[in-house]
Amino acid sequence: MDKDQYRPETNAVRIQTERTWQMEHSTPLFLTSSFTYDSAEEMRATFADETDNNIYSRFSNPNVDEFVQKVCSLEKAEAGYATASGMSAIFASFMALMNAGDHLISASSIFGSTHTIITKFLPKWGIEYSYFDINAPESIEALIKPNTKMIFVETPSNPGLEIIDISIIAAIANKHNIILNVDNCFASPVLQRPIEDGAHIVTHSATKWMDGQGRVMGGVVVGRKDLIKEIHTFCRSTGPAMSPFNAWVLSKSLETLHIRMERHSQSALTLAKALEGNPLLQWVKYPMLESHPQHHIAKKQMSGGGGIVCFELKGGLQSGIRFLDSLKMLSLTANLGDSRSIASHPSSTTHAKLTDEERKKVGITPGLIRISVGLENVQDILEDIQQALENSK
Repeated sequence: MDKDQYRPETNAVRIQTERTWQMEHSTPLFLTSSFTYDSAEEMRATFADETDNNIYSRFSNPNVDEFVQKVCSLEKAEAGYATASGMSAIFASFMALMNAGDHLISASSIFGSTHTIITKFLPKWGIEYSYFDINAPESIEALIKPNTKMIFVETPSNPGLEIIDISIIAAIANKHNIILNVDNCFASPVLQRPIEDGAHIVTHSATKWMDGQGRVMGGVVVGRKDLIKEIHTFCRSTGPAMSPFNAWVLSKSLETLHIRMERHSQSALTLAKALEGNPLLQWVKYPMLESHPQHHIAKKQMSGGGGIVCFELKGGLQSGIRFLDSLKMLSLTANLGDSRSIASHPSSTTHAKLTDEERKKVGITPGLIRISVGLENVQDILEDIQQALENSK
């Protein structure tokens, strides 16, 4: 089926691998490492890239292809490639499109593992980097060098929910012939489509909202066809392939992504409004709260705020520990985007490898709590958080 045949939420349900002779209604699992050919000539033509036939599941697989087609439809992208995890998708987007001697400009407010790749590994391979404050996009142009190849941002950022106007940085990237790479994990393609605002490629950890139930890992990069071709060439040789089983799970998950993100967003907004003004909290942050510093940008480029709510406990680190230990229903885990609500403490977990100064620069304070709002009744989520807050004093 053409990935653009229907509206995105319909395509997420209806895009399907061609039926076998069994005429199954739901796509079967293609758990095979390799594929066969009817003749030597067909095999030669396939290896010469003269056909679209599958060769090896490290290169392509029907289940993986179906998942990628759905994400391309949701993101309005020309092409895509799926990987084993979100970090392998980000790593591939860097390594396939930049060479030794190139320069990356990144927002400083990014996921801890992405920060590690940029600061520890890219310099090892001769790729320079510069960080800019996501709250000051006007500072980007001053950092551009003749060898600048890519601008990378997360919006909303992890975990501080900072937001940048994608169209503004897209204009800067196009002016200087630079690739704009946007991590859209927190919003999902349901709530935000960076390509429509000018991004050239978009990365996702499919482990999060795309799966939505904490079951499997996966990553995906979608975007301009010529850029995805480079990523595909890099990945088929280096091997960060998505498993067919994970792709099968993720493809089915995308069928409910729209209705899940609507519920996550509604509950998160209800929770944020209920917590705002709580005397035990210094602040509450959520994109669709009018108090959010970039609320006007969120309203412009997002159709909903997503499922993450952050707040700062007045008692700092010790209050944070007491709060987490007092939760009765919410899970304590490193994941997010689950059907079950999750609480985490970024400064001691996902961003622990940053120095105190680095965490301070990106707003990760000792008392910062990140809530991934699940699909439970929002009053149960709120009541658990409220009783834990009382016990954190």
